[in-house]
Amino acid sequence: MEKRVVITGTGAIGPVGKTASENWENAISGRSGIRRITLVDPEQFTSKIAGEVKNFDPLDYLDSKVSKRTDRYTQFAMVAAREAYDESGIENSIHPERLGVIIGSGIGGITTLEHEHKVALERGASRINPFFCPMMISNIAAGRVGIDVGAKGLNLSTVSACASSGHAIAIAVDMIKLGRVDAILAGGAEAPITLTGVGGFCQLKALSTRNDDPETASRPFDRDRDGFVISEGGAVIMLEEREHAEKRGANIIAEVLGSGMTCDAFHITAPAENGEGSARAIKLAIRDAGIKPEDVDYVNAHGTSTILNDINETKAIKTALGFEKAMKTPVSSTKSVTGHMLGAASAVEAIFTAFALRDGILPPTATLQNPDEGCDLDYVPGKARKADIMYALSNSLGFGGQNVTIALKKYSGK
Repeated sequence: MEKRVVITGTGAIGPVGKTASENWENAISGRSGIRRITLVDPEQFTSKIAGEVKNFDPLDYLDSKVSKRTDRYTQFAMVAAREAYDESGIENSIHPERLGVIIGSGIGGITTLEHEHKVALERGASRINPFFCPMMISNIAAGRVGIDVGAKGLNLSTVSACASSGHAIAIAVDMIKLGRVDAILAGGAEAPITLTGVGGFCQLKALSTRNDDPETASRPFDRDRDGFVISEGGAVIMLEEREHAEKRGANIIAEVLGSGMTCDAFHITAPAENGEGSARAIKLAIRDAGIKPEDVDYVNAHGTSTILNDINETKAIKTALGFEKAMKTPVSSTKSVTGHMLGAASAVEAIFTAFALRDGILPPTATLQNPDEGCDLDYVPGKARKADIMYALSNSLGFGGQNVTIALKKYSGK
């Protein structure tokens, strides 16, 4: 009998909350976390707004030595992973060698990179922090989490831009099904609100410049959208083999049935025409889950608030589910309140999708007022909606044409 995988713990820190539950409450209430940038002087940017983690002090979570020797993105990963680990209650119920960690990040320690590069230019290479390399590298968040919780099973990092934590979850599910480990902390973290992080995306003309109205600047599927809003944070879930979780009496939040992973092989930043690659990922996730398109009750969209994404993702959903089914299926983008957390986005949205299944509440596309031409699905505009749903999908797309869809099911004990 094939192994099944469930979620037994969640952790998240981001623009709308410092815990998974706080993030969820603000997401379903439509409370935006997007404000004027404070982490770096915003006057030099065309986009002066972002989704920052408010009043974050790593010393509230980590000891001073670890705090000094970790990049901000790693700190977010450690905070989210510790919350998920503690919530799962798995500590005394698993052998360390049967617990793994997969943490994705699109950029890694860019804050550290910028700082130490400046030090090298101004004071010489001999003044570079000895911990520069292990602070900057993209896999160190997974390594640090493994050390923190004593996880001695497989440990790796996924780097696929905005699909990074989606790939982390998808691979983790497969590893558990294959019996490599019994549980994995999977997710992602990002801290891109820096001089080059924001400046680079501004030069790409990808960010919203609605600087006078930050709370409604992220407008997925809306005709008045003008780009995505860059954000930061971390999100991690405890994935566990179902029988293992049930035997120890774990609190099971939802089941993860499977995933679909594809590549557009089309363009470095633009999605494939008509969302062809994303449509295949959705179809593969449905097949991997052992369900049919008509079974899908809700889709948490990638929904970035960009013209290329929103229209093409809408087409992808229609292709994968069939036109009539797609027109009847609720779809929403929680980036309307969180902004785009890049490498952490997939994981926080998987958490929202799991909570939607558990609580029977669909998070809204909070800022949607005037759907654009070609964006004609039910995007749950404005307010959250009660709905008793059984199966849901969570989509993620990354630069490079990398697509991931995660298929989840409401946990019923059956």
